[in-house]
Amino acid sequence: MSRAYNFCAGPATLPESVLAQARDEMLDWRGTGMSVMEMSHRSDEFVEIAEMAEQDLRELAGISDDYAVLFMQGGASSQFSTIPLNLLGEKTSADYVNTGIWSKKAIAEAKRYADVNVVASSEEGGFASIPDQASWQTSTDAAYLHYTPNETIGGLEYDFIPDSGSVPLVADMSSTMLSRPVDVSKFGLIYAGAQKNIGPSGLVVVIIRKDLLGKARKETPTMMNYQVIADNGSMYNTPATYSWYLAGLVFKWLKAQGGVKAMGEINRRKAEKLYDFIDVNEFYANPIDPRFRSWMNIPFTLQDDTLNSAFLEGAGARGLLNLAGHRSVGGMRASIYNAMPEAGVDALIQYMADFAKERG
Repeated sequence: MSRAYNFCAGPATLPESVLAQARDEMLDWRGTGMSVMEMSHRSDEFVEIAEMAEQDLRELAGISDDYAVLFMQGGASSQFSTIPLNLLGEKTSADYVNTGIWSKKAIAEAKRYADVNVVASSEEGGFASIPDQASWQTSTDAAYLHYTPNETIGGLEYDFIPDSGSVPLVADMSSTMLSRPVDVSKFGLIYAGAQKNIGPSGLVVVIIRKDLLGKARKETPTMMNYQVIADNGSMYNTPATYSWYLAGLVFKWLKAQGGVKAMGEINRRKAEKLYDFIDVNEFYANPIDPRFRSWMNIPFTLQDDTLNSAFLEGAGARGLLNLAGHRSVGGMRASIYNAMPEAGVDALIQYMADFAKERG
């Protein structure tokens, strides 16, 4: 069987060795006679899987004991409301930075519960850049400052961690988690949907500083209360067991690759290679300020957009899949998360060069 190169933004490609191990363990996990997806989440076997996954994630990301690690459900979008319900406490306002579609979704949901102060926005410029932090109009009484380090749809990424002072910093790291080293101690809360760099969909990882627990509003649903989830080891109810298991396999794979530092070097190289090709070829263009180009999601347009369908058809014939841009922005988008091998980027560049030569 020939594996395609899957450039989907999510659910994204997974390491082939992880898929092979999951296949081999599908019917019988370590002689138990059961698949992981059949196990009780209270069983010794699954507790072992869960605890090992958390331990490996802590090691990979450098997460200290000052933080709780939660494996929740509902994807990152569920956190748009879970965060204000848990972090506002006695306060009524929160600060948000608007740098793209996911920022806007988070802001819209937070407005249900808080007075949202949009401290800065790059919307007028088409979300092509990140506002200089010196211009941000932050509030000293905000419960937290929320930002989206990487806008998956637009391909816009911060090249710095904002300084939020004494206000807890909250980040949606769905598409950047584990793609390079990050100083977790700078954050009050990090959340990440699994289906990009962590594993399959159905899981969201929340890393929260423990002093921020226990502040949930009384109307917060039990299943959205971080304190309840932490007190119950992320097993207040039946968790997304198989997604959690697969995430654990991905963590083991990442450690075998040399960890997030080594992965960051690979990811930088993959992105630079593709951007360098786009920049020297007049047939293609990228709309983002070069300083803030995403390592993970690389949008590009063709010189003639009437060729988009032909480009995608030809890409599919070569086993280069899911390159169409998001419907809200059009064009093309190559998502090159951790599990995308460098050979996949090379194959894409070769196809792009061949297509430009034929059609340019």
